[in-house]
Amino acid sequence: MNKYILSLLGTALGLNCLAQANISPAPAQDKKVIVMGARLHTGNGKVIENSYLIFEQGKITGLGDATVVRLDPSGSTLINASNKHIYPGFIAPVTNLGLVEISSVKATMDYSEIGELNPHIRALVAYNTDSKVPATIRSNGVLMAQITPQGGTISGSSSVVQLDAWNWEDAAIRTDDALHLNWPVTPKFRGQGSRAGVPSAAELSSRTQNTINQLDQLFAEAKAYAETEKPVVVNGRLAAMKHLFDGTQKLFITANAQKDIISAVKFAKKYNITPVLVEGDEAYLIIPFLKENNISVVVKEPHNLPVMNDDDVNMPYKNAGVLANAGINVSMSLHSYWQLRNLPFMAGTVAAWGLDKEKALQTITLNTAKVLGIDKTAGSLEIGKDATFFISDGDALDMKTNKVEKAFIQGRDINLDNLHKQLDKKFSDKYKAGKQ
Repeated sequence: MNKYILSLLGTALGLNCLAQANISPAPAQDKKVIVMGARLHTGNGKVIENSYLIFEQGKITGLGDATVVRLDPSGSTLINASNKHIYPGFIAPVTNLGLVEISSVKATMDYSEIGELNPHIRALVAYNTDSKVPATIRSNGVLMAQITPQGGTISGSSSVVQLDAWNWEDAAIRTDDALHLNWPVTPKFRGQGSRAGVPSAAELSSRTQNTINQLDQLFAEAKAYAETEKPVVVNGRLAAMKHLFDGTQKLFITANAQKDIISAVKFAKKYNITPVLVEGDEAYLIIPFLKENNISVVVKEPHNLPVMNDDDVNMPYKNAGVLANAGINVSMSLHSYWQLRNLPFMAGTVAAWGLDKEKALQTITLNTAKVLGIDKTAGSLEIGKDATFFISDGDALDMKTNKVEKAFIQGRDINLDNLHKQLDKKFSDKYKAGKQ
């Protein structure tokens, strides 16, 4: 009984805290804006030391070196960003953001469904734009995310959203961009028989192979269904996989051991699909194979311990740099919504462990946009792309200096207030007043 009472109290306190923040989405841009004087990081490796950036109706219409042009600011809003930095909006792939609000309250978790093979599940329709979490991560420059289901062998389809919207329809940038598959894990220990209820390696291998056989059958049926012009019987699960085979939807496969990565890639190639590898702890051991098959890698957060006992203790820090320096397209993932505010600092860690600073920036901007299929409109600051960027008083990849002062999503000047800032002000004011 006490457990249930505590759970109810926790829910009530959580909802009470959430009710304190009331931040409405910004209105559409109605006036041309010129930002002058900032150090502009384009997101594609280039830096403009003293820049100008012009955007109208949500699109970038001009940018370049402010020292060689004369701009007419009449009829425009002029922002002086001297001695500050401009960055493209950071993008968080493979995350359950907006699908869970309070991790200790089951009723607020909507990122996983019952069953193992759920290609028909769409994370987008469960995305909660009223969540108070996105506002906290926007304050560190994360302005877009790939909302991703989790659990099972096939989790369902993700969608890419911008993080300032009234509802999921407004938020969507690219719907059902990818299907997510968790590759069956190959057993790593040996044994002749079961003991104390522990299955043998042979039994585990048999289970793994059975799962792969089920996947093979499902993909074969889905491919045949996709090639059928007018199916006699409508099958929602198979129809949800149709765009894997015409190239308009991507396949993200989570795998870590090198043997599993190779098996997963060969499985996808069998159906003429070039997958995106997620996590890939041992990807650095098979770089030639990944390059040969044109595989992009979404590495998991570098602030982790090594996976194997004999791994280099600093391998999680080095992993992204090793892959990127070898010519592989690398982006960075933080699966848990509560870690996303640290995404830029993860990229900063990668920069400190072997990757050029601007290339590290690309792991959370343009590289990610390419993987998600939104690089024509997002991921870098270029004429014609969305005006989704932010202004920081310091280096956005450095925890000590990151200070986002202004942010725009598709030209809209968004509110950077959030629950954390409100609570900080509340208790700072309390102690400034001398109250205990």
